[in-house]
Amino acid sequence: MPSTGNRLSGEQSPYLLQHADNPVHWYPWGPDAFEEARRQDKPIFLSIGYSTCHWCHVMAHESFESQAIADILNRDFVSIKVDREERPDVDRVYMTFVQATTGSGGWPMSVWLTPDLKPFYGGTYFPPEGRWGRPGFPEILREVVRVWKEERAKVQASAETLTGQIQGLKTVAGGTEVPGLETLTEGVAQFAQAFDKNRGGFGDAPKFPRPSELLFLLRETARSGDFTPAFMVARTLQAMALGGMRDHIGGGFHRYSVDGNWRVPHFEKMLYDQAQITLATLEAYQVAGDGFFADVAEDTLEYVRREMTNAEGGFFSAEDADSVPPEDAEKPHPHKTEGAFYLWTQAELESQLGEDAQMFNARFGIRPDGNAPEDPQGEFTGKNLLYIAGTIEEIAARAGKSHEEVEAALHRARMALFKIRLGRPRPYLDDKVLTGWNGLMLAAFARAARVLSAAESRARYLDAAERNARFLEKAMWNPAARVLRRRYREGDAAIDGYAEDYAYLIFGLLELFQAGGDPHWLEWALGLQQRQDELFWDSENGGWFNTTGEDPSVILRLKEDYDGAEPAPSSMSVLNLLFLSHLTGDRRFAEQIEKTLMMFGPNLAKIARAVPMLMAGLSTYHAGIRQIVIVGEGPGATALRAELARSYQPFAVTIPMEAGTRAGLARILPFVESMGTLEGRATAYVCQNFTCNAPVTEPAELRAIIAPGR
Repeated sequence: MPSTGNRLSGEQSPYLLQHADNPVHWYPWGPDAFEEARRQDKPIFLSIGYSTCHWCHVMAHESFESQAIADILNRDFVSIKVDREERPDVDRVYMTFVQATTGSGGWPMSVWLTPDLKPFYGGTYFPPEGRWGRPGFPEILREVVRVWKEERAKVQASAETLTGQIQGLKTVAGGTEVPGLETLTEGVAQFAQAFDKNRGGFGDAPKFPRPSELLFLLRETARSGDFTPAFMVARTLQAMALGGMRDHIGGGFHRYSVDGNWRVPHFEKMLYDQAQITLATLEAYQVAGDGFFADVAEDTLEYVRREMTNAEGGFFSAEDADSVPPEDAEKPHPHKTEGAFYLWTQAELESQLGEDAQMFNARFGIRPDGNAPEDPQGEFTGKNLLYIAGTIEEIAARAGKSHEEVEAALHRARMALFKIRLGRPRPYLDDKVLTGWNGLMLAAFARAARVLSAAESRARYLDAAERNARFLEKAMWNPAARVLRRRYREGDAAIDGYAEDYAYLIFGLLELFQAGGDPHWLEWALGLQQRQDELFWDSENGGWFNTTGEDPSVILRLKEDYDGAEPAPSSMSVLNLLFLSHLTGDRRFAEQIEKTLMMFGPNLAKIARAVPMLMAGLSTYHAGIRQIVIVGEGPGATALRAELARSYQPFAVTIPMEAGTRAGLARILPFVESMGTLEGRATAYVCQNFTCNAPVTEPAELRAIIAPGR
């Protein structure tokens, strides 16, 4: 399609660039669009999505590439495109409106605004003509135009009222004390009630991974000694890892499962999922001691290192669900379909895998007529998606092979199919770097360097984490202006960071400090926390606003209170400050923690499932935090670190101190200055409230001190 000269071609957002050739006269979010709407006295049509969103692609193809629909939009509206990943502040305002007025939300999001940016009608995907109980998009456009012209006063009044109502929805009346242990007990009970005992996860289809749920439950096992919460976590992670939501060839996890069995995924891959699922599997590995979870974590990290990392160490945002089917690759105008990169026919597998095909087919549930569901477009017909359908033992018994022979055959098959996929048209890669999401992934790599104690793994993952932190500091942080940027692409860092960017990056830096011991990362984390508090802290009610409130185009200053696909900034910050307060002894941090927890007050138990990361913070608050300082280097320090890696210690902050970092650490953390090695041997100090046990040099001695119940 020839370029229309719309105003998106100069943007950096991959999502906006996908629409740069639409016949719709799109504007990016900004004063030019707002002024044009006021000048022409037209309503604004706001379309919000992201580059790897399947239904965003569908609506774009059906409606925004249609000249007839573009003519309506261009004549009667000022049309604005927003990338929700670049501008979560704009997205949250209008998503709150859509959810409040329709009962649901999602992307693509379609909202109609007055020229002063107040919403009066909205929804999500609209088809080009009426179907599935949804009105057609042109029909809606014509009705909005009619109402705007004939009932303007009613529209204006409705917009004012609705804007006031959604502001009220986000007003939280706080309590007067930190919720007690009974809140944690009630929270676990809520998850237990929703737990799918047969299939894992919580509730029925569709099933979304929410690792913050799992992290809360694991902390409750550590705090209470009851392994019931950990069982729910292990069952859920196992089902996710064995099902079709995991990419069994290339590693990594797809966005969610459309069915209740974790079989059929929505095929996009998001960086924040890879990060948080990795953290959950690493913690499950420590609790259960089952190498299966460590293998899943490593497989996911290797996918991110290989496919989602730029040359400077930054992590890309996502891979699309859609791609061109291999059989259509040579067609002049091929149509992308969902999952095409990941699906196989049995005939294709058998022709490529030879005698290994029979075992592969049994392992992954391959069928001649396909095992993927039928769909309206016929995109899955006759195709197979991969999920674990049979155990190694079952396959070995049927094939008359040893366990080792079956594993070798499956490994050969995986490598062969990986090479074949290299020749297929790849899903679209969203190559922008987002600071917040990178902070989560930084945390995952750093945690892996701590938990996976094999020297090769530790070095590989610590290197990835350190490269990422150096990149973020160089590209995204302006120390003179004390400004953190949110988005980087092709050398351009832009958009001032939001509370989540600060909170997630601080989390990643704290994990990196604990993995490598470089005091610089702790110092930067403290500086970022100070800046986050200056920009976003609500001193009156507690918690952190998402935005600074300085952008007049963002009509509501909201405070996120839902831990969804990503944790809320306030929830993440409570956990950050719990660690920072027990490192520095700064009473101000403790006051912020308590004020934020009190903000939810007596209602927290009622909404525990909505705020699991905040519940994880509450669990940590009541458990109390240890400081574990490991002084020294060499084999002795490695052995002490390995002992820590084997033990699940979510309520401990680890401080590695070597000769080269002692002075820098003591400057920030004076309590470590007197800690030295015993008789020249690496030494561990286990402290709580800055009072320490007798130092130890043997892993067994450390194990005795940090054992559960001590």
